Amino acid sequence: MYRQPTPNNPDPMGFRGVPTTDTAPEHEKRSFLHPFGKTESPEVGIAPTRDESLGRRTRNITGGSTSSGDSPTESHALAAADHGVKGAAQQDHGAAEVKDLGWQEHVSKVPTPLVGGLPNEELWVLVRRFNKQMYHVKATTDYLPGGLDLNIADEEEFSPDKLRANIERLYMTVIIGLIGFGKHIARLRSWREPRRTAIFCTTYFTAWFFNLTIPLYIVTTIILIAYPPARAILFPPAPLALVDSNTGGVKTPSAGMLGSHDSATGAAEKHKGEAVEQEAHNFVSSFGAIALSSAAGKNPHTEAEEDESVDKSVPDPTNVALHASNARVSTKGGSSTTKHDKTKQPMEATMWIKARPVMHVIADIADGWERFANALSPTKPFPQDEPRLKLAAILVPGVAVSLLTSPAAFVKMSHFFVGFGFFADPVIWRAAHWLNQEFPNWQKLLEIRNTLLKGVPTNAQLTITLLRIGEANKAPLPPPPQSSEPPPTHPPALSAEDVGPLDASHEEVQDAIHKDPAQAREEHLQEQEQAKKPKHGSKIIGFFKGTTKTGVETKLGVDHVRAKIGSEHAKNRLGVLPDPKEQVLNGPVEFKGRYKGKKGDIFISTASAIPYVAFTRDTSSDKDDADEAFHIPIADITELVKKGGLGWKAKIVVGWATNRNINDALEIVDKSGNTTRLTAIPLREELFNRLVAMGPQKWEAW
Repeated sequence: MYRQPTPNNPDPMGFRGVPTTDTAPEHEKRSFLHPFGKTESPEVGIAPTRDESLGRRTRNITGGSTSSGDSPTESHALAAADHGVKGAAQQDHGAAEVKDLGWQEHVSKVPTPLVGGLPNEELWVLVRRFNKQMYHVKATTDYLPGGLDLNIADEEEFSPDKLRANIERLYMTVIIGLIGFGKHIARLRSWREPRRTAIFCTTYFTAWFFNLTIPLYIVTTIILIAYPPARAILFPPAPLALVDSNTGGVKTPSAGMLGSHDSATGAAEKHKGEAVEQEAHNFVSSFGAIALSSAAGKNPHTEAEEDESVDKSVPDPTNVALHASNARVSTKGGSSTTKHDKTKQPMEATMWIKARPVMHVIADIADGWERFANALSPTKPFPQDEPRLKLAAILVPGVAVSLLTSPAAFVKMSHFFVGFGFFADPVIWRAAHWLNQEFPNWQKLLEIRNTLLKGVPTNAQLTITLLRIGEANKAPLPPPPQSSEPPPTHPPALSAEDVGPLDASHEEVQDAIHKDPAQAREEHLQEQEQAKKPKHGSKIIGFFKGTTKTGVETKLGVDHVRAKIGSEHAKNRLGVLPDPKEQVLNGPVEFKGRYKGKKGDIFISTASAIPYVAFTRDTSSDKDDADEAFHIPIADITELVKKGGLGWKAKIVVGWATNRNINDALEIVDKSGNTTRLTAIPLREELFNRLVAMGPQKWEAW
């Protein structure tokens, strides 16, 4: 059910410009204006401002990069700018309400590209990873590092699920990048590409002979930064899984065939980036399984033979941990402790206290890597040349210094700074104390995101800018495609450009990327034999699984009765286990969900003078009850929190017993401090993305 705007409240421009009465306070007038401002590029100038959080007068760029008050962020300004290359989401659709660009359509029917200069597959990779990374955001008026919002708060809450998401992000950015770098080095050292290696070798030893190795390093780095085509010339790309890290030659990928180019295993994928994401998931899961095995004392050399032990019918705890991980929940196992163990409680407390700083360090490393990647290879609508040239320019003085400094002087200076850092601790602490008094938060000013990489986004900041582009043009970006079909069993065709200059014939490459027919037949026979073998353990597990499923369904059925008598917990659990036969077809305006346990539609209106999110009851079976509805202006939202439909332990049990998805919840907090909890939302991620992208708020990730 969707509530149309009233005739007395038209807004032909949508939420681009909202008329306000002269009697309204100035701050209220601004709060309901179009969050992205005018479509023209803001005038850039230098104006001194004072930020109380920094304690000193600073110089900020007015317009897109201002970072305090009610002015928009650079992300808002870029979203509203008139872009030269436009996609379907950047066109003027001339409608008061939003344009559906194919939210429920097949991938082939979605307009291409949605955002100018960015393929849809790459856009959906960003959105999928944004969904996994964002859990909790709060609106802020504090200083914004780099002029962009959605930075991670210093007081970000810790949870095992967030730690898992950050480790997965570390794998997909840093670890995959380092694996690629290592394989490039292996290719050079192997001399399997003799012409390229000979050029590198000749250049290096020539520079060594004339004592110019350091200038050579710096000049090469400048060329790679400032001139992107040089990257493919000096380091021609090749599928990551196809290169042997030991020999530098061609090898068969770990997955048995080459189904993806940017993953370490080469596993097949239905959509770009899914193989790397699944690798990251299994990377963390394997660590959990190893930790569980270590805590349980699993040792194959000291265990009884499987055929002579009852262990054959007992499920492996390691596999239990892996199955729990597949249910998207982190679990921990531990060995029993004695009654008089005095170390257990303080050690557990210390580990939990230190877990948050560790999570922050991992997130900062991933953020830094993403910023450098987005500076070297910018994505529109962010500036394409300025970040790269700024990085290259900072290295130019290094060339002059290296030419004027002898290697001996360089080594001597290095030894001096090492000694100064070791022995000058009192001087360093006094200097730090003076800076803290005179320039509070000076460390923030010197962070690379505030200096060299100012205005360069992380992937999350890039994603929210792309989402804001769709909202600014009343064309919300369609969610990433999903399907239950398995990935393809045959590798995609490879061109000569895909393989690069690898020293291998066409037949060798084809043998490497395809599964060996004999091996495939053997694997198929093994699977058939395993299916025929009687599995007593599986029968026991199946019995318990069926019993648990019945108990879960009974428990959730009782919740309907408890909800009618007023139990809030029971109301929040209604609808969390969807009917597998039910097909949810909604968005981008309406979203199925529940409020206080009642079915209905969550809808977002942008055609009215004040954009808002509201809920209306499903009146097909129940009478309309005004007490159950709510109406929140988008500009009044100060906090969005993703909540689970069930607790983490209940999710493990329900996911294992039913093999069904669980509909999660979303909490909305407004300016008055009122919390509205929406439950059983099948498209919770898509609703969150619309709400976080369409308002004027400057967000902070918690």
